[in-house]
This record gives sequence, C-alpha cells and structure tokens, in this order.
Amino acid sequence: MTRAWAALVLLAAIVFAASPWFTQGFNGFEPDQFPVPQDDPPVQPAGYAFSIWGLIYLWLIAGAAFGLLKRSDDRDWEPMRPPLVASLAIGATWLPVANVSPVIATILIWAMLGTAFLSLFRVGDTDRWFQQAPVAIYAGWLTAASSVSIGLLLGGYGVLSGTWSAIVALSIGLVIALVVQYRLHRAPEYGITVIWALIGVIVANTGPLNVAVVGLCVIGIVAILALRGTDTE
Repeated sequence: MTRAWAALVLLAAIVFAASPWFTQGFNGFEPDQFPVPQDDPPVQPAGYAFSIWGLIYLWLIAGAAFGLLKRSDDRDWEPMRPPLVASLAIGATWLPVANVSPVIATILIWAMLGTAFLSLFRVGDTDRWFQQAPVAIYAGWLTAASSVSIGLLLGGYGVLSGTWSAIVALSIGLVIALVVQYRLHRAPEYGITVIWALIGVIVANTGPLNVAVVGLCVIGIVAILALRGTDTE
C-alpha cells in the first residue's frame, strides 16, 4: 500500500494543480456573492499575494514525484500521505464551489486546512525540501485563506463591520499560526508563508491606511519572527 499511496499523492497533486484550468480561476470572492457586497474588504490580501499558488502547485507536484520515484517504499514518508491525499482531493473541488457558494467553500477550506495540518504533523525527518517544505507552505497559505474566508463571511453577512471582521479573522489565523509554528519549529516555511499573506493584507490596507488592520498584521509578523528566533534546533 505504500507505493499506492505515493502514486495517489502525485495524482491528487496534479489534479489539484490542474483544477484552475477547468474553472474560471479565483482571485478572491466576488463582491456580489454576499448579501453585503465585499468591495475591497480589509481582510483580503492584495491580488499579487495569490500568485503563491503557482509555487504551491509546483512544489507539491515535485515533492510527490520525488516521493513516488525515490521514496515509494520509505516508511518515513508513509504517515503523511493519506491526509495529504484527502486535503488535495477536497482542494480539487474547491474552486468550482467557491465560485458558487462562499459558505460551503469556507467549510471546505477548513477541511483542507485540518487534513493539511494532519499531514504536516506526520511529516518524517528525511528529505525536508521534498517531504516537509511543500506541505508546510500549503498549510501556511491555507491558514491565511481559511481565516480570510471567516472574515469575508462576517462582513458579507453583516455580522461585523469590514475592519472588525478583519481583526477577528486575522486574530484567529494568527493564534493558529503561532501555535502551529511553536509546535513545528522544524518547519519555518509554514511561518514564512503566513508572513507572505500578512504582508499582502498590509499592502491591501495602505490606500487608504487602515491602522487597526495593518497594526495587527505587523504585530503578527513580529510575533512569528520572534517565535522563530527562539528556535535552538
């Protein structure tokens, strides 16, 4: 079964990466997908930040291909594969769902995040750049994206104002990111990816300047970097 799971990871990564070709793509929810239209919501990173998906797709495929060709029978790789397959399989359905229903898409992206975390915490000690790194950046971006989805729902359904929706959602994401990074000192790629997302939010909130959101993002970046600075491994 080890080889079968290795093949499934590669297949799931390819299908996941190919999913944008079969949909209209996604650079954030459309404003009119919500009862309260979300035009330039403070919680959403600047558009350029979404380009990280290209790196994630390529690195996941490269890691899966290496795992199949070189480590198909390696027991060190075995535990992380089933939850990664599950996460990528959910991810392959996410884009068409996101273009129809933000609520269901939010449920799915949290399911993707949960299974990605399960895979990341099961990653072995070998082949860091092919086994750990792609899963870490994938989970890092999902941490940000799942929190952004919460913020969009809070603002889009009129529960909170745009700024308060961003503060609540980003706070949730930062708590998760700090706990995960503390538990996974060996995976700095995770924290770096979260920082990439936070910088994207800062850029999106500089014109006009949203002091509360930008300030929270800066605090989050400093906290992640400070946490990394305590790493003695």
